[in-house]
Amino acid sequence: MAKSKSAIKRHKQSLKRKARNRHVRSSVKSAIKDVRSALESKSGDEAGKALSKAASVISRAGSKGVLHKKNVARKVARLSRAVQKSAGKA
Repeated sequence: MAKSKSAIKRHKQSLKRKARNRHVRSSVKSAIKDVRSALESKSGDEAGKALSKAASVISRAGSKGVLHKKNVARKVARLSRAVQKSAGKA
Protein backbone atom coordinates (compact mmCIF):
# COMPACT_ATOMS: atom_id res chain seq x y z
CA MET A 1 0.00 0.00 0.00
CA ALA A 2 1.04 3.61 -0.48
CA LYS A 3 3.20 5.06 2.27
CA SER A 4 3.60 8.76 1.58
CA LYS A 5 0.84 11.37 1.81
CA SER A 6 1.12 12.24 -1.86
CA ALA A 7 0.88 8.58 -2.89
CA ILE A 8 -2.21 8.13 -0.72
CA LYS A 9 -3.79 11.23 -2.27
CA ARG A 10 -2.99 10.07 -5.81
CA HIS A 11 -4.53 6.69 -5.05
CA LYS A 12 -7.74 8.31 -3.80
CA GLN A 13 -7.87 10.47 -6.92
CA SER A 14 -7.37 7.48 -9.18
CA LEU A 15 -10.24 5.63 -7.49
CA LYS A 16 -12.56 8.61 -8.00
CA ARG A 17 -11.57 8.90 -11.66
CA LYS A 18 -12.01 5.17 -12.16
CA ALA A 19 -15.57 5.30 -10.81
CA ARG A 20 -16.43 8.37 -12.90
CA ASN A 21 -14.95 6.89 -16.08
CA ARG A 22 -16.78 3.60 -15.53
CA HIS A 23 -20.09 5.46 -15.18
CA VAL A 24 -19.50 7.50 -18.33
CA ARG A 25 -18.45 4.45 -20.39
CA SER A 26 -21.51 2.58 -19.17
CA SER A 27 -23.82 5.42 -20.21
CA VAL A 28 -22.15 5.51 -23.64
CA LYS A 29 -22.76 1.79 -24.10
CA SER A 30 -26.39 2.16 -23.01
CA ALA A 31 -26.96 5.02 -25.46
CA ILE A 32 -25.49 2.94 -28.30
CA LYS A 33 -27.70 -0.01 -27.34
CA ASP A 34 -30.75 2.27 -27.44
CA VAL A 35 -29.95 3.30 -31.01
CA ARG A 36 -29.33 -0.30 -32.09
CA SER A 37 -32.60 -1.50 -30.53
CA ALA A 38 -34.50 1.33 -32.23
CA LEU A 39 -32.97 0.23 -35.54
CA GLU A 40 -33.98 -3.38 -34.85
CA SER A 41 -37.58 -2.33 -34.18
CA LYS A 42 -37.61 -0.49 -37.54
CA SER A 43 -38.83 2.83 -36.12
CA GLY A 44 -37.11 5.67 -37.98
CA ASP A 45 -37.98 8.70 -35.84
CA GLU A 46 -37.24 6.79 -32.63
CA ALA A 47 -33.84 5.83 -34.03
CA GLY A 48 -33.19 9.46 -34.97
CA LYS A 49 -34.03 10.68 -31.48
CA ALA A 50 -31.90 7.94 -29.93
CA LEU A 51 -29.04 8.87 -32.26
CA SER A 52 -29.24 12.50 -31.22
CA LYS A 53 -29.10 11.55 -27.55
CA ALA A 54 -26.31 9.02 -28.13
CA ALA A 55 -24.19 11.51 -30.07
CA SER A 56 -24.53 13.95 -27.19
CA VAL A 57 -23.53 11.35 -24.59
CA ILE A 58 -20.60 10.12 -26.67
CA SER A 59 -19.35 13.66 -27.38
CA ARG A 60 -19.56 14.50 -23.69
CA ALA A 61 -17.47 11.42 -22.88
CA GLY A 62 -14.89 12.63 -25.38
CA SER A 63 -14.77 16.13 -23.94
CA LYS A 64 -14.25 14.69 -20.44
CA GLY A 65 -11.30 12.68 -21.70
CA VAL A 66 -12.89 9.28 -21.10
CA LEU A 67 -12.85 8.46 -24.82
CA HIS A 68 -10.34 9.57 -27.43
CA LYS A 69 -11.63 12.16 -29.91
CA LYS A 70 -11.14 9.83 -32.89
CA ASN A 71 -12.95 7.05 -31.04
CA VAL A 72 -15.83 9.47 -30.47
CA ALA A 73 -15.93 10.42 -34.15
CA ARG A 74 -15.87 6.79 -35.24
CA LYS A 75 -18.71 5.76 -32.90
CA VAL A 76 -20.94 8.66 -33.93
CA ALA A 77 -20.20 8.16 -37.63
CA ARG A 78 -21.03 4.46 -37.53
CA LEU A 79 -24.28 5.04 -35.66
CA SER A 80 -25.39 7.85 -37.95
CA ARG A 81 -24.52 5.79 -41.02
CA ALA A 82 -26.62 2.90 -39.69
CA VAL A 83 -29.56 5.22 -39.04
CA GLN A 84 -29.27 6.78 -42.52
CA LYS A 85 -29.09 3.33 -44.07
CA SER A 86 -32.25 2.19 -42.29
CA ALA A 87 -34.03 5.43 -43.25
CA GLY A 88 -33.12 4.81 -46.88
CA LYS A 89 -34.68 1.34 -46.79
CA ALA A 90 -37.92 2.58 -45.24
